[in-house]
Amino acid sequence: MNKTVLASDAAIEVKSPNQVFFCPEESQFYAQCLEKMVLSQSTSADTIFEFGSGDGSPVIQALLRSAFSGTIQGYELNADSYQLAKLRIEQYGLAPYYQVHNTCFFSSSPEKARYLIANPPYLPAPDNQLYMPSLHGGADGAGITNQLLTLGCEQVMLMISAYSNPVDTINHATKLGYDVVDFMVTPLKFGYYSSEPKVRNTIAELQRRRQAFFSERIYFLAGVLFRQKSASTSCLAEEFLKVMTAL
Repeated sequence: MNKTVLASDAAIEVKSPNQVFFCPEESQFYAQCLEKMVLSQSTSADTIFEFGSGDGSPVIQALLRSAFSGTIQGYELNADSYQLAKLRIEQYGLAPYYQVHNTCFFSSSPEKARYLIANPPYLPAPDNQLYMPSLHGGADGAGITNQLLTLGCEQVMLMISAYSNPVDTINHATKLGYDVVDFMVTPLKFGYYSSEPKVRNTIAELQRRRQAFFSERIYFLAGVLFRQKSASTSCLAEEFLKVMTAL
C-alpha cells in the first residue's frame, strides 16, 4: 500500500479520553509487529481478524507502511473507540482494507478465521475495577490471551507482557499445537494503567511466584507470532522466554 498520511490525527476530537485506550509507545510497537511479522507475509487473498481494534491506530499505521492489499476485519466493543477508529479509517482512505465492527469478537467472528491479530488486555488484577476496566486480563493477566489461542486459528499474532505470566501462555500454546515462529521485543516503562496500585500489587505477587518478570520501572512487551505446527515451522519458544525473563 505504502500510502502517505492523508490527514492529521489532530483533526479528530476525542471527547471521552478516559474510555479510549491511549499509549502511543505501545500502539506504535504493535503496528511495527503487524507490519513486519504479519502484513509483509500476507497476500491480497488473506482476511485477517482482529480482536480489540481500539482506536484503530496500530493497524492504520501498519497498513500505511505496507503493501498489504487484503482485508482486516476488526472487532471493538467500546463504542467511543469504535467511532474513533471509523473516523480514522475514513481519513486515511483505508475502508477497502480495514473494517471495524462494534460488536463482540467471540460471538461474531467467523469460525473459519485462519489469521488472528490482537493486543489483548493483559493487566493482572483480582477484578476489573480498574482505571480502564477493559484492560483487565484476568488474575494473572493472561486469561484473554490464552482464550484467543483456543480458537484454533492457523496463525495468531499476540502482544504479550513480561508481567502477565508469559511462561504459562507459551506452555498453553504448545499444548494447543502451536509453535512460536517469530517475535519482537521492546522495553517499556510502567505507565498510567499498569502503575495503578491494585495492578502493581498483583504484578509484585506474580513476580514473587515467578509468573511475572520486570525490573523496578521497566518490563518487556513482545509481539509473538504463533503458527500451527507443521514440518516447515521451527519453534522459538525457548529463545522467546529467555528474553522475556531476562530482567
